[in-house]
Amino acid sequence: MTIQIDYETERELGIDYEALVKKVAEHVLDMEECPYEAQVNLVLTDNEEIKRVNTEFRNIERATDVLSFPMIPFESPADYGIVEEDESYFDLDTGELLLGDIMISVDKVFAQAEEYGHSITREFCFLVAHSMLHLLGYDHMTPEEAAVMEAKQARALDELGITR
Repeated sequence: MTIQIDYETERELGIDYEALVKKVAEHVLDMEECPYEAQVNLVLTDNEEIKRVNTEFRNIERATDVLSFPMIPFESPADYGIVEEDESYFDLDTGELLLGDIMISVDKVFAQAEEYGHSITREFCFLVAHSMLHLLGYDHMTPEEAAVMEAKQARALDELGITR
């Protein structure tokens, strides 16, 4: 798996975010039985920039914790049949599946870790797991969808031993 990371804020997480994002992303892909090597772009930013992007792309004028920009329009979550006949979903140089982009606010990682009473590591990993599920076509627009996504996030973190 290739994860391109752009760190665009001065605030340091103080954790091994590179190893953690790889560990969590790979585990989610394994859980979701992804048959391909994959590629994800991660941007670590601040509240000001994530608010700008949230406003531009979602017309919601506020900072958020994480934004996901999937490359694949899954018809149903983690149904990889859609990519099998379209090479545009793959990096032509590496053969990796292009899942999309994740943007995380480092400011929100700190604020939410404090708010929920858990570690920076746990909050960061939660946001990565959450976003990876979005990149695989999961959503939480209905209570049923939210329940599925929440269970998968919890399972991923529990199996990795990343607890509150």
